[in-house]
Amino acid sequence: MRFTRKDFLKGFGSAVFAGVFARATETLVEAQETSGAHPRQTKIADITVWPFSMPQIETMQIALGTMGANNVLVRLRTNDGFVGWGESSPFSAVMGETQESDLAMAKELAKIVHGADPFTIPKIVVAMDKFSPGNPGIKAAFEMALWDITGKISNQPLCCMLGQFRDSFHTDRTVYLDTPEVMAKKAKIIVDQGFKVIKIKLGGSPEYDTERLRAIRAAVGSAVNLRTDANQAWSPATAIRALKAFEPFRLEFCEQPVPSWDWNGLKHVRDNSPIPIMADECIHTPHDAIEAVRRDCCDMMNIKLMKSGGILNSIRIAQIADAAGMACMFGCMSEMRVALTAAAHVVSASPNALYADLDAFTEYSVDPVIGGMELKDGTLRLPAKPGLGLDIDPAWLKTLRAV
Repeated sequence: MRFTRKDFLKGFGSAVFAGVFARATETLVEAQETSGAHPRQTKIADITVWPFSMPQIETMQIALGTMGANNVLVRLRTNDGFVGWGESSPFSAVMGETQESDLAMAKELAKIVHGADPFTIPKIVVAMDKFSPGNPGIKAAFEMALWDITGKISNQPLCCMLGQFRDSFHTDRTVYLDTPEVMAKKAKIIVDQGFKVIKIKLGGSPEYDTERLRAIRAAVGSAVNLRTDANQAWSPATAIRALKAFEPFRLEFCEQPVPSWDWNGLKHVRDNSPIPIMADECIHTPHDAIEAVRRDCCDMMNIKLMKSGGILNSIRIAQIADAAGMACMFGCMSEMRVALTAAAHVVSASPNALYADLDAFTEYSVDPVIGGMELKDGTLRLPAKPGLGLDIDPAWLKTLRAV
């Protein structure tokens, strides 16, 4: 009996991809050859890239600067008609990327991806990393589009292919830097919208940041969880002074209080802080995660597809943290719901992903994504459709200029 790769994967796709290791795809092909089956001759036949900007409702000000949504959309199409979507959200202060550099790199990555079998994702990721050890955002965009295609061929949501642990979870919503009064007002609006967790951007003097937290806690009450993010703003000594002052506000954790390069400083802060410390900008790769574990310098890690270069590396980081007994948060840059939905699928498959910060799309006045993850009362629910489970509004797509 002869059967296609699609038929084979419908029955066994979830188990094969649960490990997400390079050997999985080779083993699948070998199993098909042994049984007399013929692998599906699917290849990436067409690649289109669009730069775009999202209109913001308000300024997204953090200690590192102002965050904008000047992103890149990637569409891959196979020779048999399957389409995959991906998105990059570059932020030069963290990733060393801009929209312009992503567009230039996309032309080179397209040469690697064009003609490739989408099921050889680990092989393609290795090839992209060898070509450029940097540019994680645009590499993540190509990779998530490949996952989208393989999910559609397999007729499985991405979370099921990765090994689903949960189908919904809470996300926070962020209050950006402003005066204590303005930040408190925005925090109250977020709570009224149904969110149970608020992330607060800090990075000023300990005294001024204390006033911000005092105003926000008074506005939202004691039942709402608060977490903070200093975005590398403090020296170790200043961070310790600030975190001791913040203790009465009952914070879940503080993200990256010191510069990303200061591993010793992060360790010193963690050892002297009454509040748990989350590593963020210092964790880009699995190697960084191993270094953080070796140095025992944080209580948890913030993983972002844009920092790590995609889904495979994000899962590897989460697994390293899990092996070390650490919880993780999956966060975001300035993505719309394409990349955020991809991240939500990974959260669903990561048992130690106890926190989520996938709220960037709430800051935009338009949403061109059809389907994808859904947000209600601060809870994100995954789509049940294959792949990422989303599409792009054709009318909005027509307003963009393809590269």
